[in-house]
Amino acid sequence: MTTTTTITTSSSSSSSSSSRVGIMEEVLVVSGLIAVQIIFAIHALFLNQFLALGVNSLSIVIFGGLASALFLLPFAVVFEKKKWPGELRPLVTVQMLLTAITGVAFQVLTLRGLKMTSPAVASAMPNLAPAIIFIIAACVRFERFSIWCKYSRAKVFGTILCLGGAIAMSFMMSPPSSSNSTINQVSSPLNKISSTGSISKDWLFGCFYMFIAVIFLSCTTVLQAATMINFPAPLTLCAVTTLMTSIITAVMQFIVEGNLNFGSSNLSPQSIIGIITLGAVLTGSCVGFQAWCVKKKGPVTVSIFNPVQTVCSAILSALVLGQVISLERRNALHVYGTLRCSMG
Repeated sequence: MTTTTTITTSSSSSSSSSSRVGIMEEVLVVSGLIAVQIIFAIHALFLNQFLALGVNSLSIVIFGGLASALFLLPFAVVFEKKKWPGELRPLVTVQMLLTAITGVAFQVLTLRGLKMTSPAVASAMPNLAPAIIFIIAACVRFERFSIWCKYSRAKVFGTILCLGGAIAMSFMMSPPSSSNSTINQVSSPLNKISSTGSISKDWLFGCFYMFIAVIFLSCTTVLQAATMINFPAPLTLCAVTTLMTSIITAVMQFIVEGNLNFGSSNLSPQSIIGIITLGAVLTGSCVGFQAWCVKKKGPVTVSIFNPVQTVCSAILSALVLGQVISLERRNALHVYGTLRCSMG
């Protein structure tokens, strides 16, 4: 009788301890993902002005990826060395390479779109990621889908909501305020928004670039989840893929431009590398944390926190750049005419 009581008490204590750990993990995931999105919003605003100074977007990807890899590698060795497989399978190698390639496409297109639009729009587009990730994950059976399940119907509704929100943010940004005219004259490649409030051709192309970038981002997230099935080391995965991203981008820049350059910025190369490294360390930490969350909770859970970045970017864009959300219909009504003109 005493033995039975002892076993019951021990089992109850173990269950209570496991429950507390589970709650703490949930709090860590939620609070951490919110903090990550806030950091991404600040980083997007900073990159917008950094690109406006003439810094080459490819150099940001190259040195940013290298700095992130070097920052994450020691943590990967300390915390995940025991999780490394004895032999690297060809499938895992291919998955890592594909993750790096899609990561290059995402970063290059995002920076291109960010330069042509605004931080708020750049932060709104990733809201499409949960919808695209859900579709891809359902196709490859990472997510279960049944039309009779209320959770599946909720995800479909969320997909439609994400699509509508991203499109609305693209069309509802108002012209910059006059107090920030100097900043926006530098950052506007040709004509971000005309004086009448119509959407310019560059603005539309910028939104298109970021839409394609989000597709690559969704593929990257799903590929991370697939890779971690056979390679359960998220920090190591991020370090390896970001290093591969840096190498691939450097080769691409050398092939396209014939050399590795920082662009026509007034900043010194040392300043550019220092600023890029600081941003890369912050974002690299965020990406590593997201990869851990993908392993714990799945890709869809991670992506549903993207709207936090949109809200923060919209607030920061209004305060710093004078770009606010406008409910005027004329922006949307001029889209068709602008597209016709841009297509000839």
